[in-house]
Amino acid sequence: MATPQDDTPLGVSVHAGRLDYEGRPLFADLDFTVAPGLWTCVLGASGVGKTSLLRLIAGLVAPWSGSRILCSDGGPVGGRTAYMAQQDLLLPWLSVRRNVGLGLKLRGETDAVDRGRGRARELLEMVGLSDKADALPRTLSGGQRQRAALARTLMEDRPIVLMDEPFSALDAVTRHRIQGLAATLLKGRSVLLVTHDPMEALRLGHRIHVMSGRPADLDEPLAPPGEPPRDMTDTNLLRLHAELLERLAAAGEA
Repeated sequence: MATPQDDTPLGVSVHAGRLDYEGRPLFADLDFTVAPGLWTCVLGASGVGKTSLLRLIAGLVAPWSGSRILCSDGGPVGGRTAYMAQQDLLLPWLSVRRNVGLGLKLRGETDAVDRGRGRARELLEMVGLSDKADALPRTLSGGQRQRAALARTLMEDRPIVLMDEPFSALDAVTRHRIQGLAATLLKGRSVLLVTHDPMEALRLGHRIHVMSGRPADLDEPLAPPGEPPRDMTDTNLLRLHAELLERLAAAGEA
């Protein structure tokens, strides 16, 4: 099982970040920070480079030679992130419990697998799936599958969580419920959420950026008041929603 983290949140900084696509830079000389212990959200048009930024931080693509990606303690990011994608990516032939603990097996941490069973059951209870532990993914609803994916993300016990539109395929009611669950269970972690939904960003984010241009850049962050998950009927949030839509519209014209 992953080594337990201390109580000090870890942020991530990207310095002079560059990534090319088809011979052109998606972004170049990008400076960006995921604040320790907070939710940072990134919005922007499809293809602008949001997912590529996530993948760069996760180490799934190689950075440009001059780029530096470091945690706030000066250490490397590798081994300190968990990634939650838009698709739940549950393996259909494994039970829900075994899917939650899959990372241990894939990393060959055989000595931790037995201990991980108890943690997996605990996490499934936290996300309301204790009665589905031995079920196959095909028997779950879409919302249940995403809750299982959230449990698997928590099972990794990493201080930094990267999320790529993880709730976008859900109906509105289920999405609202799982947003609240994620905000509660990931409190104190450093989360980078890519989303196309301005209200989702406002409900969950402490800092919200719009990404635009080619090469892409990030604007100054919008900082909603209060702690997530926020009340979507709050008049301040509705005002900020209008402002964020204006930012997105201006970015689309840039």
